[in-house]
Amino acid sequence: MELVLLTAVGVGSATVIGSVIGFIFKKLSHKFSDIVLSFAAGVMLAAAVLGLILPSLDYGGKFDILITVAGIFAGAVCLNLIDKLVPHLHKLAGTDTESHNNANLSKVLLFVTAIAIHNLPEGIAAGVGFGSGDTSQALIIAGGIALQNIPEGMVIIGPMLSAGVSPRKTFICAMFTGLIEVIGTLIGYLAVNIASAVLPFALAFAGGTMLYVISDEMIPETHSHGNERGATYALLVGFCIMLITDVLLG
Repeated sequence: MELVLLTAVGVGSATVIGSVIGFIFKKLSHKFSDIVLSFAAGVMLAAAVLGLILPSLDYGGKFDILITVAGIFAGAVCLNLIDKLVPHLHKLAGTDTESHNNANLSKVLLFVTAIAIHNLPEGIAAGVGFGSGDTSQALIIAGGIALQNIPEGMVIIGPMLSAGVSPRKTFICAMFTGLIEVIGTLIGYLAVNIASAVLPFALAFAGGTMLYVISDEMIPETHSHGNERGATYALLVGFCIMLITDVLLG
């Protein structure tokens, strides 16, 4: 349990580390942001497939493939529903703001909600990985999520400051979103330990949420400023680094 707690704190702190870097480099170019986010997308893609979806197949029974497929779609649909029902803003790296049901909520709350929507399932994914009992694979998942959190923390600082949020409140928001990820990690770990029978589904569910974030948020964002070629190669680099890490530690 100590390792789970330390890893949860480490994953959550990665967002804070990224935000500190974001304060230092407040004006990030679209090209740099796209490359960094694409690299993070590749890392998350490898973590989702290698650390969650494939292990789901290994832990499943006779109908393991059906459980895994159902879990993937359940995770994606769940995140899609949250995305539609919870008021929030999407705004990364200075892009235009897209609003949802946000007439009476402050911009600060909307930004925090948007980040939390993505961080909670990522934390759950890390916790589910530890719940599987495969510590090395769980650390790979957590490491991949942490690597993704650093550039995420970097790119959210500029838009928040531009929206009129004070530096102090911006940093507090970054810390809060990191805490959300810590909570998600503990939820995932405890849920799988309480009901180990749902492990194959839970692994696939967590993988599905990560695939949704990659496809719905990260790839469209990195391909909308004319840097899609560099973004594509950055994604491949991130994926291959995680693939090599998995082979070396496996």
